[in-house]
Amino acid sequence: MKELTVDLCVIGAGSGGLNVASGAAQLGVRTVLIEGGDMGGECLNTGCVPSKALLHVAKTAQTVRKASDFGISTGPDIQVDYARAMAHVQDAITAIAPHDSQERFEGLGVTVVRAYGRFIDAHTVEAGDYRIRAKFFVISTGSQPLVPPITGLSETPFLTNETLFTNTQRPDHLAIMGGGAIGVEMAQAHVRLGCRVTLIERAASIMGRDDPDLVAVVRRQLIAEGVDIRESTEVTGVSGSEGALSLQLKSGTGEATLQASHLLVAVGRKPAIERLDLDAAGVNHSPRAIAVGPNMRTNQRHIFAIGDVVAGAQFTHMAAHHASVVVREMLFRLPAKAETHTVPWVTYSDPELAQIGMTETAAREAGQEPRIEITNVGGNDRYITEGVTEGIAKLVFNARSKLIGAGVVAPGAGDLITPFGLVIAGQVKLSMLASQIVPYPTHADLPKRMAGAHIAPILFAKRTQRLINLLLKLPA
Repeated sequence: MKELTVDLCVIGAGSGGLNVASGAAQLGVRTVLIEGGDMGGECLNTGCVPSKALLHVAKTAQTVRKASDFGISTGPDIQVDYARAMAHVQDAITAIAPHDSQERFEGLGVTVVRAYGRFIDAHTVEAGDYRIRAKFFVISTGSQPLVPPITGLSETPFLTNETLFTNTQRPDHLAIMGGGAIGVEMAQAHVRLGCRVTLIERAASIMGRDDPDLVAVVRRQLIAEGVDIRESTEVTGVSGSEGALSLQLKSGTGEATLQASHLLVAVGRKPAIERLDLDAAGVNHSPRAIAVGPNMRTNQRHIFAIGDVVAGAQFTHMAAHHASVVVREMLFRLPAKAETHTVPWVTYSDPELAQIGMTETAAREAGQEPRIEITNVGGNDRYITEGVTEGIAKLVFNARSKLIGAGVVAPGAGDLITPFGLVIAGQVKLSMLASQIVPYPTHADLPKRMAGAHIAPILFAKRTQRLINLLLKLPA
């Protein structure tokens, strides 16, 4: 057993862990990075990168399929090579992988140990042939797919995001359990790639965290493209073999059987903490999360936890934000806490659905009396040139007219939501967005127009008109 004594031991080489290790090493901190799986974690290998690569292929197929709308002769019956589509997914992973690679981090001075780590005590971790003692530890082991206890599921072949992107056989009929972001994205991707798709959601609505008005736009698009959406429907049993599955469904209208060739389970995530032996370190945790304070410290002050292993938003950008909080708190000894009010999230459907801050529903549930302003995306000249007619943007204000939330459903919505986070955080005013000069014609004019619509009643109020009339009487 090799003994290492360092300043910092990071467990998990996903987005959060890599950011901490990179920052610490460049500050001269003796750092060990432990990773038992693939460098880059879930986002690079089985999450954000492969899913967006597949969505791009699917969107390309849909663009070709719909080209006749713009006078280009193609037709609806295009040929899709599913295996080649999945090869593009792997190409994207390969292209990005060097940034997260062991070689890059060793070049920064990080000692990389490729093994799973577990605590021996609060100050010691074992990983492979190494026993590591450190002044600080950062747990960033991420999450893994949640597999529900459904009768027959464990004995039946099924896919998760960890296995979907290495499957090169196009599903004839893909059933998807879970109508969250992963389920919706993969439903649209696969129906565009020529699969029959049934999307099953136990709750009353797909994308239940999002604003219902925005979700309605996505739902209509999915249905128009051929996705069979079953909301308020529970899977009670699964049976069959690969290529011939049988799902028992229960809904308000009774029970039914669904035949499918493949099943994707996308009902949620759980923290990947089983291997860590957190009890040996005395770290408070539950099956759902490691307990941390707003500064990401556990009950053991020298042990931090970030990313999907803690309760809250499970996003790659959130793990990166947690990493910055830890670096400030741990290394610079500056008070820091994680942001919770201006966290954006995006479902990369087509159209995309992006939100930040509170939805109208969340505001009402919090006892506020929100005031809503809605803008039609179809009024944006760039969208008009692209043939986009459906989509809305929504601003949520509290009773004091302070912006507390925003949502956009439109192509590229994820790129349009960011400015509203600055307004919600109080870093800029809506009037600044309204006065910003943006190129014409661009989608970026939409946030500007929304801000302008908000201040227009004040700008063109009767008292403003009276003031202008008085000023007009002055000499030129």
